[in-house]
Amino acid sequence: MLSPALAVLFVLSLLCGLLWLARRKGLAALSMGWGGPRAVSRATKQMRVVERVPLSGQHTLHLVSCAGRLLVVAVSPNGCTALADFVEPLADTRSAAGGVS
Repeated sequence: MLSPALAVLFVLSLLCGLLWLARRKGLAALSMGWGGPRAVSRATKQMRVVERVPLSGQHTLHLVSCAGRLLVVAVSPNGCTALADFVEPLADTRSAAGGVS
C-alpha cells in the first residue's frame, strides 16, 4: 500500500498532466497574471465596470466605461440591455453638484 504522501503526489501529478493535456487541446487556459502575449496592462484597457448595483437576485445595473463613454446596462437572466449612453466627464458634474467624486 502507498504512503499518504505518495498518494497525494500521484494525484497532483495526474491533475497537472490533465491540465497540460487540456491546455494543449485548447480546452483550458491558465492565467496567473504573469504577463505573456495575451496580458493587457491596466493603462491599455478600454473597458471597465465603474459601478454595479444589484436590484434583485438575478437583476443588476452596471455602469460601464468604454472608449470615453459611459453605458448603463441592465443585466437579467434574459440578457443585457443598454439603457443609457453618455460622454464620460461625469466626475466634473458630480464635484460641481457637491456629490462624491
